[in-house]
Amino acid sequence: MPSPSPAPRRRVRLRLRGIVQGVGFRPFIHNLAHELELGGYVLNSSAGLSAEAEGDPAAVERFIQAVTRQPPPLAWVQEAECSELEASGERTFAIRPSAPETGEFALVSPDVATCDDCRADFTDPANRRFGYPFTNCTNCGPRYTIIRDIPYDRSKTTMAVFPMCAACQAEYEDPLDRRFHAQPNACTDCGPTLSASIEEARRRLAAGEILAIKGLGGFHLACDARNGAAVLALRRRKRRSDKPFALMARDLAAAEEICVVSEADRAALASPLRPIVILPRRAGEAPLAEAIAPGNLTLGVMLPYTPLHHLLFAGAPYSLLVMTSGNLSEEPIVVANGEARERLAGVADWFLLHNRDIYMRADDSVVRTFEGRVRALRRSRGYAPQTLDLGRPVPELLACGGELKNAFCLTKGRHAILSQHIGDLENYETLVFFEETLANLKKLFRVEPRAVACDLHPQYLSTKYALDIPSLPKVGVQHHHAHIASCMAENGLSGETIGVAFDGSGYGADGAIWGGEFLVAGYAGFERRAHLRYVPLAGGDAAVREPWRSALAYLSDALGPAAPLDSVPEERVRIVRRMIEKGVNTVRTSSCGRLFDAVAAIIGLRREITFEGQAAIELEMAALDGVTERYPFEISGDGPWQLDFRPSIERIAREAAGGTPSGVVAARFHNTLAGAIVETCRRIRGETRLDRVCLSGGTFQNVRLLGLVAPALRSAGFQVFLHGKVPPNDGGIALGQAAVAAELMR
Repeated sequence: MPSPSPAPRRRVRLRLRGIVQGVGFRPFIHNLAHELELGGYVLNSSAGLSAEAEGDPAAVERFIQAVTRQPPPLAWVQEAECSELEASGERTFAIRPSAPETGEFALVSPDVATCDDCRADFTDPANRRFGYPFTNCTNCGPRYTIIRDIPYDRSKTTMAVFPMCAACQAEYEDPLDRRFHAQPNACTDCGPTLSASIEEARRRLAAGEILAIKGLGGFHLACDARNGAAVLALRRRKRRSDKPFALMARDLAAAEEICVVSEADRAALASPLRPIVILPRRAGEAPLAEAIAPGNLTLGVMLPYTPLHHLLFAGAPYSLLVMTSGNLSEEPIVVANGEARERLAGVADWFLLHNRDIYMRADDSVVRTFEGRVRALRRSRGYAPQTLDLGRPVPELLACGGELKNAFCLTKGRHAILSQHIGDLENYETLVFFEETLANLKKLFRVEPRAVACDLHPQYLSTKYALDIPSLPKVGVQHHHAHIASCMAENGLSGETIGVAFDGSGYGADGAIWGGEFLVAGYAGFERRAHLRYVPLAGGDAAVREPWRSALAYLSDALGPAAPLDSVPEERVRIVRRMIEKGVNTVRTSSCGRLFDAVAAIIGLRREITFEGQAAIELEMAALDGVTERYPFEISGDGPWQLDFRPSIERIAREAAGGTPSGVVAARFHNTLAGAIVETCRRIRGETRLDRVCLSGGTFQNVRLLGLVAPALRSAGFQVFLHGKVPPNDGGIALGQAAVAAELMR
């Protein structure tokens, strides 16, 4: 009798791209293959992850479905390629050594907040990691900030200098352990150590001292948030006048004691990204030091995201800490121990250091929620270097971004690789940070740019950097075109759209300073269809620091050159009047940011500022609910149209002089601006038939304005597209520059 035929076997090869390294994917595949009794292997490569699986055909099909559709929670499978192979009879499954591939790249995971399982480990007295501040596993811990190169192996991270002890090595090699192939795995016996005890740090914080604490992507400066003297001392030493400090709350309950927290806010706070979330202050909250956010109705709050943070709160008498970037004003965050002792010596009373190097600095990300969705305002730790899908392969490019809130963008394949927040490119230290981050991301993603895109402003340091790169073609992109292209790229739009780009300033195609723009835009170009009426702004950067100059420009335009302006010394007013009259050191501007400044100054809210956007923020906060009236405005001209707010300014000046409450005026102004945006978009639609609107620019960080404009546009029949993953401010324009340059190079 003939022997039965052997059961059929199937063998496949899977190649995965996306965030598939550093997120527990190899252990997941290994354990899945064992469960399904499959042979084969899995390995990391420079291109991502590769696996072969062989066995019963039904089991192989279940394997394919699970890997591609139910990956580990922190993974993102962007591309999955499956090919059939000849069965070889392999019965065992193994994790093989990583395989570098020339010219290939894999996406790098952002840093991930401590998971619940690891927190249970370091808070359990019976656990061998009890109290260990560097506990992590495949589901959490440092990633981007410690990775030197790919494939993602311990030898290519700053953990390479910490050989694992026998117990950690056993976990690393155990397929049933969640630390199986966790590259930063460590414990008290073999891993990084602190320079002093956490108990001493808690004692000093409770006593009112200011601590410099080395964290995940850099140093924080910390103090007790309820200790007014400590907060004032930190503000004075850090040379930070009024800009709000971020807070770290022990837990959600502590955050809810001081802020109104929506369901969307709660989800953002507790997410693995652990950003700073901008929240409304709770009326009558338990006392906080006023110097945390002087005169501000919102607070920036985050939850602990490393074991060290959790342990700083464990059993402490405080539930809220100021946790601000470890730097002096306008400099990059400090990352090295020696650098911290040198640069922060005049700020911190005491240093809590550790001996794990930070390879890439990354500040805390900042978000706000709107319409139930998280909207990035500063994209850094937890976000970078996660890529955005451009929808099609594009040439390898570098887009250098803008001057303020700089982030640059590289492209590779169909990926847009937006850097972490770099900061304001106004000093040498920030330029060095830009250059070191660029070198690292080019290496990680194997990018060799074929062209460089930049802003049109000739004085931006980012533009000068781009123009100084030899032998690469340069693509200049107008600032507000980049804003709209950024919003389009994030939302996967093609064709043309109506773009509303409102911000503080951008170099215009006519040499003026733009900032209140209505464009009909695609990636290949734009047409300016409307803008705010130009006003003459005197004093250059001084006009930004002193909103009363904007007020004088708008009052003079609306009421004549002798228009009064109270509460500013007459001698200073007289000089600026003369500058406007003679056109000396004066520029025409359509900036919406300067319009906000003008209104804030006219009604007496803010005539000088100490940080960018302060007057606009205070005008937003002052606006009262329940006010529905708006001021008159005009839309005139043949093309582009001009939005003329002189009738509004005249009424605002009269009401301010007559004692109308500033909150009423602020609300009416927001209503007016929202109405003008909607009416202008209606007119553009009437001529173009376009019904898609992209809202971009720093002005749309104002959630009161956004909350008026977006619903009104939808009610008028428009599709409205907003930013979410990418900031609407200048931190997002590099994405737009890259999208425009890629289209122009097709």
